[in-house]
Amino acid sequence: MGAQSFSHSRNSSAILGLQPSALVDTVATVDWSLLHQIPGERGGSVPVRSLSNPITLFLSNPIHQFNSLGYVQVAIEELECILRELKSNSSFKTLAGGSVANTIRGLTRGFGISTGIIGACGDDQQGQLFVNNMTFNGVDLSRLRMKKGHTAQCVCLVDDKGNRTMRPCLSNAVKVQAHELTKEDFKGSQWLVLRYAVLNLEVIQAAIHLAKQEGLLVSLDLASFEMVRNFKRPLLNLLESGNIDLCFANEDEAAELLRGKQNADPIDAAEFLSKYCQWAVVTLGHNGCIAKHGKEMIRVPAIGEAKATDATGAGDLFASGFLYGVVKGLSLKECCNVGSCSGGSVIRSLGGEVTSENWQWMYKQMQIKGLPTPVENVCN
Repeated sequence: MGAQSFSHSRNSSAILGLQPSALVDTVATVDWSLLHQIPGERGGSVPVRSLSNPITLFLSNPIHQFNSLGYVQVAIEELECILRELKSNSSFKTLAGGSVANTIRGLTRGFGISTGIIGACGDDQQGQLFVNNMTFNGVDLSRLRMKKGHTAQCVCLVDDKGNRTMRPCLSNAVKVQAHELTKEDFKGSQWLVLRYAVLNLEVIQAAIHLAKQEGLLVSLDLASFEMVRNFKRPLLNLLESGNIDLCFANEDEAAELLRGKQNADPIDAAEFLSKYCQWAVVTLGHNGCIAKHGKEMIRVPAIGEAKATDATGAGDLFASGFLYGVVKGLSLKECCNVGSCSGGSVIRSLGGEVTSENWQWMYKQMQIKGLPTPVENVCN
């Protein structure tokens, strides 16, 4: 499969994100009746394989079972059917998505940190949407390959409490392969941001290998509780390699990581992760976060409304703020507070992209907390 880069030269970026497949999110508000018809647990992120009638979603089709990898895939034609149904009955927003894309877009747009993305998009309408959105927000695309084929898509279903359930479609989506990565992709950067995914394990390992050769630090997000539950051993191998410098887990992912350990709690999870990583962070939703760096462990409360409009991207934008703090040499507590401000900003509206109004809200919260704000509030 041929690939076309957006630039023949690599622009220097402080933070790189590896997202093997560019992804377009359709975020929609739905009621419980729809969520009850979708297999898998609410709040997670499990690719789906097949949809029956787009109106009744999964109700009477016995094929809807997890395969040996714990995944259920959806054909692109069937995904388009469910998208049409959502768009005719729900409030929705379509934008460039994916955990890594959300994090690096936030770093550039809201914090003025130079970022780039490593990955591939298709030569379709969704691929162009991804490119336009990331370019508008200042993310460098010189390491993004355009390939002939489909761009990955994801449906993000948000209930009336702001909780989101994601069902990505990765069927036939183009992706960057391990052998396509080069040392030039990583040269001159400080950090590599990753999201754990067993189907991307080969390219993740290749990226870490090259990044470490170039002296980069590596940040890993644990992705979802299903991913940790079903593929814990490969995850532990990554952690035990000693190549992960910073690890983010939410409360559900932390619980899965320590499943089977008696009376384990988020503090135990932070302690566990800190055995392998310089920084270990467990986010706790409206209860804030716990973080450990070296011998220091702290708990920081959340900032902003207790009730989210949409929790999509909350952890991703927390990571943006935390990484901004690390790059700027802030204390552990300050890093957590910045992360809480940026995580709190994205849940105020639909989708994983912070609006200009909500960036201003975040800057105000940072000022109240006495935190250093980006020069000239860069999103203006």
